[in-house]
Amino acid sequence: MSATSHSATTVNGDPDLVNADLLPTTQADRHWDWKAIAALWVGMVVCVPAYMLAAGLISEGMSWGEAVFTVFLANLIVLVPMLLIGHAGTKHGIPFPVLLRASFGTAGAKLPALLRGLVACGWFGIQTWVGGAAIYTIVNVLTGDAIVGSPLPGLGIDLGQTICFLAFWALHVLFIRQGTESIRWLELLAAPLLIIMCLGLLLWAYIAADGFGPMLSTPSQFAEGGPKAGQFASVFWPSLTAMVGFWATLALNIPDFTRYAKSQRDQMLGQAVGLPLPMALLAFIGVAVTSATVLIYGEAIWDPVQLARRLGGFGVVIALLALVLATLTTNLAANVVAPANGFSNLAPGKISFRMGGYITAGIGIAIFPWKLLESTGAYIFTWLIGYSALLGPIAGIMLADYYLIRRTELDRDSLFRHDGAYRYKRGWNPAALVALVLGVLPNLPGFLKAAGFVESVPAMFETIYAYAWFVGLAVAAIVHLALMKLRRS
Repeated sequence: MSATSHSATTVNGDPDLVNADLLPTTQADRHWDWKAIAALWVGMVVCVPAYMLAAGLISEGMSWGEAVFTVFLANLIVLVPMLLIGHAGTKHGIPFPVLLRASFGTAGAKLPALLRGLVACGWFGIQTWVGGAAIYTIVNVLTGDAIVGSPLPGLGIDLGQTICFLAFWALHVLFIRQGTESIRWLELLAAPLLIIMCLGLLLWAYIAADGFGPMLSTPSQFAEGGPKAGQFASVFWPSLTAMVGFWATLALNIPDFTRYAKSQRDQMLGQAVGLPLPMALLAFIGVAVTSATVLIYGEAIWDPVQLARRLGGFGVVIALLALVLATLTTNLAANVVAPANGFSNLAPGKISFRMGGYITAGIGIAIFPWKLLESTGAYIFTWLIGYSALLGPIAGIMLADYYLIRRTELDRDSLFRHDGAYRYKRGWNPAALVALVLGVLPNLPGFLKAAGFVESVPAMFETIYAYAWFVGLAVAAIVHLALMKLRRS
């Protein structure tokens, strides 16, 4: 079974650019109302990495209020390209890789689609590891740590962790096999349960600690005049960029979902309801519950998997099953659909949505995701900002092309033909490629330093890197627009 059925959709296209999963959706396919899209977002938002986002910000010196505000503001910002790019999916019924063909060319679109897909593969691995860790904890609670063992050579994790990771991975494969409609069904079912569970966790923390503890009453290190006093801006801007980077991936491939929306109103309202406030609420819950654990357990427990284990009894099983559900809903929607469509776009005649999903799952194992989560600093300032520097330019090119050059109008048949309006130079648009390179280039020195490849770079490049997503988006959009206007003159 393919991702969805497009039997009534016909295009005059070339075989190596068309398959059932990439065709425009029919009117019958477009049955997602705003509630379904909001539920999709709630299902994606409620996950362990999002719960722990505020931890990294507080460790950098922010108060809880500053951290929650930073998360909220970042999601308001990323909502803008999310709505704008989502417009194309709803209007034309096309997925992200096909939309890319308008700006990058019928062949050139494979490059940004692959870049987006590889980032999603990284996230897929991380989320699968988190869910596997929850299963590992459940089994050990029920069996008295019967499967705890020594780390396996070359892996760094024990046999029990490996088996639980692979078991959770296999659960994803089952949904991949059923396609995107099964994912929509899961999100609709899970969203209200996840909201209830989050609020239940908040209520438990308040009752157990007789309040929320010291974090919610302690000002930031900056306000206290601590070692980082006077440096709020130097932490705020890279943190804001990192928080934008958290959903910079979905800002690109949101057409993969909005192509099923009933109307523009549904896609816009659903996203506006489902993203900024739930993200801020989850960040607050993470801070409030962790603050309460200081009073309950004598230490701050940020990791919800470890917190669930402390609950004891049947409560730990319920909490960890909720974590497994939250992780599954996030991973399937956010980190499977985009790379599955992206890989399918590489060779539509040979790779279906399902096969693309299987490739994603394979890469998710190969990256050893537990090694990406070894430190909070590396997680936020290398991983999140690093890929936002890569994906920001792609968003800038897509927005400039779709709104300022195409005025939201696309030639549907040409998107599936090598000799159509988007053929450019043998299927590659030089303007988009130059814009992509120039959009990434200013952030490259800062990334190399953040990743530890070089010891130092001029201060100017560190400053630019703090605004990586914004800089990349703006530079790429301006360059693409200028080069396309020169091409037409």
